[in-house]
Amino acid sequence: MYCGDFKITLILAAAGVGKRMNLGYPKQFLEISGKPLFIQTLEVAQNSTLIKDIIVVTGEDSISFVEDSCEKYNISKVKKIVKGGSERQYSIGNALEYCDDNCIIGIQDSVRPFLKEKYFNESLELLTLDKKIDGVVIGVPLKDTIKKIDLNGMVVETPKRDEYIVIHTPQIFRSEILKRAYKKAKEDMFLGTDDSSLVERVDGKIKVIIGDYDNIKITTVEDLKFL
Repeated sequence: MYCGDFKITLILAAAGVGKRMNLGYPKQFLEISGKPLFIQTLEVAQNSTLIKDIIVVTGEDSISFVEDSCEKYNISKVKKIVKGGSERQYSIGNALEYCDDNCIIGIQDSVRPFLKEKYFNESLELLTLDKKIDGVVIGVPLKDTIKKIDLNGMVVETPKRDEYIVIHTPQIFRSEILKRAYKKAKEDMFLGTDDSSLVERVDGKIKVIIGDYDNIKITTVEDLKFL
């Protein structure tokens, strides 16, 4: 059980437009059980003793809605709501400008409503005990066989399943290396698939914590059946 002094500044990525859901508005604002999806995620952070403060990054047209929703549902840890960019990476980059230089930063998808306190606890424990670890990410082992295919859809290779893992959020990092990784990616015009991929590019050491299969990202209409 983590019992150190560090706490997390959490960045909530809520700037997506949700085209695959065909809602006509961003999927993070879909109401489930009477609350917007992103609020259910924020409530976990609000109630966590390991979260110091929260930065929400969202679309420019949604800032007022996010402000009103946070006030309505008493999400008092939100210290800043930031305008997002054209890509998720650019949105997180905007939020990093409001993070302290010497802290721990967590990044969470707004449409993963099954966030758990244990992810914060286990991540902070690892970062405290091992100074060589630069970041911690949550992931789950593959259930299915995967195939590598060519451009014509022909199978090229069947990789060993136990050498791969599906990565979720939260992803939690030491602020110095995360900011340096984002700066380097911007200079190189590199667009990564997740935050840890940027840290890996600057030789950061990333540890994986095995999470839970229910920590899904609500992306398609079919995912709503899980909710």
